[in-house]
Amino acid sequence: MNGSLDEKLEPIYQEVLHRNAGETEFHQSVHGVLETLGPVLVKYPEFAELKIIQRICEPERQIIFRVPWQDDKGELHINRAFRVQFNSALGPYKGGMRFHPSVYLGIIKFLGFSQVFKNALTGLPIGGGKGGSDFDPKGRSDSEIMRFCQSLMTEMYRHIGEYTDVPAGDIGVGQREVGYLFGQYKRLTNRFEAGVFTGKGLDWGGSRARTEATGYGAIFFTQEMLKARNDSLEGKRVIISGAGNVAIHATEKAQQLGARVIACSDSRGVILDEDGLDLDLVRQIKERERGPISAYAERKKGAKYSENGSIWEIPCDVALPCATQNELTGKDAKVLVENGCIAVAEGANMPVTPEGIQTFREAGIAFGPGKAANAGGVATSALEMQQNASRDSWTFEYTEARLQEIMANIHRTCHETAEEYGAPGNYTVGANIAGFVKVARAMEAMGHI
Repeated sequence: MNGSLDEKLEPIYQEVLHRNAGETEFHQSVHGVLETLGPVLVKYPEFAELKIIQRICEPERQIIFRVPWQDDKGELHINRAFRVQFNSALGPYKGGMRFHPSVYLGIIKFLGFSQVFKNALTGLPIGGGKGGSDFDPKGRSDSEIMRFCQSLMTEMYRHIGEYTDVPAGDIGVGQREVGYLFGQYKRLTNRFEAGVFTGKGLDWGGSRARTEATGYGAIFFTQEMLKARNDSLEGKRVIISGAGNVAIHATEKAQQLGARVIACSDSRGVILDEDGLDLDLVRQIKERERGPISAYAERKKGAKYSENGSIWEIPCDVALPCATQNELTGKDAKVLVENGCIAVAEGANMPVTPEGIQTFREAGIAFGPGKAANAGGVATSALEMQQNASRDSWTFEYTEARLQEIMANIHRTCHETAEEYGAPGNYTVGANIAGFVKVARAMEAMGHI
C-alpha cells in the first residue's frame, strides 16, 4: 500500500485486516480512504470518540447464500451469491449486482465500501451496498441465465425493497438479467415495486439515459477536470479500456465533445484505430454479436489488433480505465506519463493501483477517482427511483441535463474539499473526505447504531 496512515488510524486499519483476513481488494479500498482522513479527525475529534470510522468499515449486514440452478442439459450447478448492505445512514442501500467468476466476499465488500462514499457524493438520499455471484454468464443460454436469476432472487427478495435495498446491474448484469431478477421479485412479493431495482427496461419503469449514465458521467467529470485547468476534451487523443457498457458510452460522449477515441480493449486484446473508433462497429460486435473485439480489425481497414497487448502503451492525452479493478499498474502509469497523458478518470471501480495513483499524483496529472468520476451511473439510478416513486417518466434530454449537473456538482465538491484540507487539485482526497464527512454527520445524528 502507498501512503502512511495517521497514528490514530493505523490501529483501526490493523483491526480491519484482522477481522477481514484474505480480502485484499477490501483492504486496499479501506486503506485508500483512511490515508486521507487524518486532517478530518483534527477538525472533527468527535468522529474518533464516536468510533465512526470503525463503524463505517464494518458492514451493517452481510448476506451469503447458495444458488442452485439447472443447465439446459439437466445438470445441477451450485453458485455462491452475496449481498453486502454496507451503510444506510443516508438512505436505502444502493449498489449493483456483479456476475463474474472472480466474485468473492472481499470484492463485494470493496465495491460496497466505495459505494457508500460515491453515493454520498451524488447529493442524493442513498446509502451504499453491493452484491453479486461467482456465476459466469459467458456462454450460457438465455434460459440458463433466467433460471439462475430466478433461483438467486428466490433467496434475495426477502432482503431487499424500495425502502431497504435497491440493487442494479454491474459487470455481467445488464437489462436482460435485471428483467429476470425483477420478474421473480414481482412474482414472489405480488407487488409491482418498480423502485426496488434500477437499470430496468424503458417499457417497465426504466430511466432514459440510465444505460449511458456511467460512461457519460465519466466524460462529464473529465471535462470538468480539464476545464479547471483551462483546457477541454476538444481535439484530445483518448484511450478507453474495456468494450462494455461504460466504455462504449464514454466513447460516445467523448466523440460528441470533440475528442478522438483511438483505442479500446477486451479481456483478449487491444484495438487501435488512429482514425478514431467506429462506434457503430464496436456496438455491433460487443452488444449484438457478443463477440471478441479482434473482429473490429478484421472489418475496419487500417485498424490494428494486439492480442494480450497493453492499451496503456498507446500515446494519448486522456486515459479512461473502464474495465475492472487494478487493471492499470504503477508501471503502466509511468508509461502514460512519459507519453504525455494529462488526465486520467476511473470509469471502473478501483482500476488504478495505489502505485499508479501515486505516479499520477507526483506527475501533476488530473486524476479522477472512481467514487467521483463514475458516480453518474448510481446518480441516474437514484433519478430512476424518483421517477418510479412519482409514477413518472422523464425525457432523455432532461435526465442527461440532471446527470451533467450532478457530475459538475461532484467535481466542485471534490475540488473545494481538497482545497479546504490543504491538498489542492487532489480529487482523491476531496472525494474521500467530502463523502466521509457527509455519512459521518448522519451517523452521528442517529446515535450509536
